[in-house]
Amino acid sequence: MTSTYGDWLKQQREAAGLTQQRLADMTVMTRSHIAHIEAGRRIPSKEDARRLDKALNTGDVLSSFLPAEDVAVADYFEAARQLEQQAVMIREFALSFVPGILQTRAYARAVLGTSLPPVSEEECDRLVVTRLERARILDDPVTPVVWALLDEAVLRRAVGGREAMAEQVMHMARLAESGRLRIHVLPFSLGFHPLMENMLSLMWFDDQPPVAYSEGLRMGKLHDSPSVVMELQGRYDLAMSDALPLQESMALLRATAKEYGHRHD
Repeated sequence: MTSTYGDWLKQQREAAGLTQQRLADMTVMTRSHIAHIEAGRRIPSKEDARRLDKALNTGDVLSSFLPAEDVAVADYFEAARQLEQQAVMIREFALSFVPGILQTRAYARAVLGTSLPPVSEEECDRLVVTRLERARILDDPVTPVVWALLDEAVLRRAVGGREAMAEQVMHMARLAESGRLRIHVLPFSLGFHPLMENMLSLMWFDDQPPVAYSEGLRMGKLHDSPSVVMELQGRYDLAMSDALPLQESMALLRATAKEYGHRHD
């Protein structure tokens, strides 16, 4: 979404002489939620917008001119990337390749180096570093809690070659064995499942409502609507109920790494 709505909210708040915290107190919201709306990263619910209108004495402007809920973000992952760094729980679903926060350097280079138009070696290096920086949220041994639900295709597609895949699969297996990651696989034998259309990330926070982010070819959507987020959470839960249990998923990861030529633990 563009920041026009957020810019206008900020102007009205400042004209009323209110801090973000004061406005948050008046509207039963959190300061960070107000900040995200003003920055264009979040869309308030209709009830939030009504409370904002009341607090700022703006009639029904904020509730009447809410941006569309599911618009594509111009730099479509940036808002989700920022929220990812604040989340206390992340649940990923990957349809065809490993989620960004779980990628190894070799795997990330294979993904980011294959683009149209092509990127230079220098630009590819920059993109890889940025992606690996995202993974630093896993340096904390507890937060965020991360679950990964993988379609079996993620394991079978040899991105970067056999050596890179062996390293990548074992990286995920070790994260799971250490307790830092909970991982489950949706096997090919399952057939159709409720998440086959796109990749999906679900994020929860200490001080603001949960969000979902879905992505397809050249398109990403940050879902802020409570009803949409609830639907996507339901789809994730339904798919998870059909996935292999943790230990069976781990066994599949180890077997797959061995097939790719992994020689030792």
